[in-house]
Parts: sequence; structure tokens; C-alpha cells
Amino acid sequence: MSAAGNALVSRPSVERSRAERLPWLHRRTPLVKIAATLPAIIAMFVVRDALSPAVLILLCGAAIASGARMTARGTLLLILGVPAVVAVLSVTLGVWVDPNVAGETASATPLLAALGLDGTATIFELAGRPFTVAAWATGLGTALRLVAIVLLSLVGGIATAGDDFVRSLVQHLRVPYRFGYAAMAAFRFVPRFQSELEVIRAARRVRGIDRGRGLLAWVRSQLDVAIPLLAGALRHADRVALSMDARAFGFAPTRTERHVLRTDAADWALMPIAWAATAAALLAPSILG
Repeated sequence: MSAAGNALVSRPSVERSRAERLPWLHRRTPLVKIAATLPAIIAMFVVRDALSPAVLILLCGAAIASGARMTARGTLLLILGVPAVVAVLSVTLGVWVDPNVAGETASATPLLAALGLDGTATIFELAGRPFTVAAWATGLGTALRLVAIVLLSLVGGIATAGDDFVRSLVQHLRVPYRFGYAAMAAFRFVPRFQSELEVIRAARRVRGIDRGRGLLAWVRSQLDVAIPLLAGALRHADRVALSMDARAFGFAPTRTERHVLRTDAADWALMPIAWAATAAALLAPSILG
């Protein structure tokens, strides 16, 4: 690889995404994406109608599909999986609703009126308890809000690297670097543990160590793997601590940044656009009557 290529790889993910012209969500700084979706997430804990979260779900789905680098399988899962999850949650949450008061809830009444449904109609009975249309509508409203919160979180996190998120906290929110970069080092333990676990399991297979089948055998095999994995974790933690100490980590109140995350005009434009879309989604029930 050339020197220019090496320099590009060492940059933060945001800068690499801008240089490689990846989809637009990858090119935005982490805190901007979080600030753009945070008002909508907070609003989902307050609203009681079903239309606002449904509109936000559509907007988030469009943003993820157009702004994140996804495979065809991931796109298909997004298109088909979200309606399936909403359908399942609307039933599983609706069965816990009291059918006597479900028709009077703030989320069920407008939805039933819009669909022209009778809230007292029984869909099925479970253990002698009727599951009414009003209970389903109440569960549907709750399911839509939960799915909207998940998708709003994905908009801010699906195209965000952990390293960039920590750098953004330290550089833009002035979080002490002792906490930020210590957390970054801890996050990097996870892929290392995964690779060490694969090596340990491969070594056990080469030696022909087999605990048999069944739940008890599986528990024993996990305990056998945990001991060498814990020893490797302690060795790695010791090396990381020595490395940070050799670099005088935590000695000074501030530290020179190797990589600086810069916001551009598109970052500043994203927040008002997202907030305007959130306001339009929240006002949609009033606008549509």
C-alpha cells in the first residue's frame, strides 16, 4: 500500500467516508447524528397517537436505506422485518391491555376512528379473556413507538464507528480524555476476546477434547474455555496498562489529538432538517385531522 493509502486508513472513519464518498450517514460526525434524532426519541416517550411514530418509522427507514452502506439482505430485512416486528408486538403488548378501558385510551380512539373499526369487537379469546380491536390498537400504538425509538437510534449509530464517537465526545463535548480513551481501549477488548476464543476452541478441537452432548456438557465446555480466556484477558490488560503508562496517559489535563473530527456545512444542515421532519411527523395528526 502506498503512503497516501496508509495515511487514509489511519484517519477516522468519518474522514475516510468523506474521501471515499460513502453514503451520507457515514460522512456525518457522530454527535450531529445523535443531536438530529434525540428530540424525536424524547418525543416518542410523550406522544400517544399512532400516526407520528409511523411517519418517523418511514422516515428512519428511508434514511437508513439511503444513507448507510447495507447489503441486499440487510435492506430486505429492514423492509420486511420492521412490519413483522410491529405486527408481533401489537399482539403481544395488546393482550396485556384491559379490554374494558382499551377503547378509551388516547392512542386507540383516533386510530379506531381513522380505520372505521369497532373497538368492542373481539378478535380472539385467550384463557377466557377477550382480545378486542381496541386492545390491539393500543398495543399497535405502543409497538410503533418502540420500533420508532429503535430505528431512530439506528440512524445515529448504524454508520458510526466507536472510535469516532469517543473522539467526538472528547473533542466536541469536552469529556475528559481519561474516561473517553480508557473506554475506547475497553471496547477494543471485545474483538480481541472473540479471536482468542476462536483460537482456544480450535486448539481444543485439535487435541480431541470433547465433553459430549447435552446441556451439562455444554456448561462444562464453557467453563473449560473461560479459564484460558480469563488468563489471556489479564495478560492483555496488563500490556495495555503498561503501554498507556509509558505514554504518560492521564499525566496532563489535556492531550494532543492525533485525529481531529471536523464538522462541515452538511453536518450543520442535517440538524435543522431532521428537527423539521420531526416537527412535521408530530404535527401530522393535527394536520390530517
